[in-house]
Amino acid sequence: MLQCLSGSSCVRVVEGYKSTWYFLVLVSAYLLYLIFGALVFSAVELPYEEQLRQELRTVKQQFLNDNECLSEERLEEFLTRALEASNYGVSVLNNATTNWNWDFTSALFFASTVLSTTGYGHTVPLSDGGKAFCIIYSVVGIPFTLLFLTAVVQRIMEFSTRRPVEYLHRRWGMSKPLLAALHASLLAIITVSCFFLIPAIIFSVLEEDWNFLESFYFCFISLSTIGLGDYVPGEGYHQRFRELYKLGITFYLILGLIAMLVVLETFCELQQLKKLRKMFYLRKQKTEDQLNIVDHDHLSFASVSDQASSFREDKTDIFPDDIVSASPTTTSNGTMDR
Repeated sequence: MLQCLSGSSCVRVVEGYKSTWYFLVLVSAYLLYLIFGALVFSAVELPYEEQLRQELRTVKQQFLNDNECLSEERLEEFLTRALEASNYGVSVLNNATTNWNWDFTSALFFASTVLSTTGYGHTVPLSDGGKAFCIIYSVVGIPFTLLFLTAVVQRIMEFSTRRPVEYLHRRWGMSKPLLAALHASLLAIITVSCFFLIPAIIFSVLEEDWNFLESFYFCFISLSTIGLGDYVPGEGYHQRFRELYKLGITFYLILGLIAMLVVLETFCELQQLKKLRKMFYLRKQKTEDQLNIVDHDHLSFASVSDQASSFREDKTDIFPDDIVSASPTTTSNGTMDR
């Protein structure tokens, strides 16, 4: 008996806190996924880093051997200064001096990466005034961008997802959840083709040092707003029509980000994913005031129903069926029948 009570109480506890258990499992899985990613990245990239460090040490030592008049300290000072300038997007190489980082098109590209929170990091403000303006510009611009994207995505969703699914549901009579899932899959395939595969081919042709994988990698890193900054288009030394190219990339990033949000919102509206998300949500509990209001309304409705029922019963007692049936009625000619 005690075991039965204990088992039933445990079941009630588990059922009552089901979403909490699901949430703890989700947090644990996320932490394990982070650790898994760190282990894989470390195992894959650490040997390449060590190899590159060894090559740099070899080149540096060979340079010092060929130039004995140059001390290692002076060389370190020069390299430190050059690397600091490179972090600000300024290169010390002669063939890179023609590319300005703060002409209008480059500044427009920088503003779009700031507002979209992509932030490649290849170009950053140099002056204190530029840093201060960047803070103010971002504080106002990022919420403004979220509002803009939300409004645009909502309007696109109405014509690209909701109306087509509703029309096909009425036309073919298919199940709406199944039809929505097929539509979302088709929309994802079209988006990947138009904003990942085709642009990757174009970038691999326009960028001399990029292959298809690196171009596809740039498209994904950019449109997912990760923005690592290791690959930035239009920064080549002999880039033709650089200003027009930068302008086109800016519009591509904005349109691609909108397309990605449309796809994500389409998948989020699927019934299957809604059920999955609800597993981790807390149940909404009514406050005591709301419960009192509900109870009061219920009691009021019940009392009115009881009064109506009692009134009908009293009426039936006062006017029994034989009396009611014997009551006079009016005929079609206006006379009264008994």
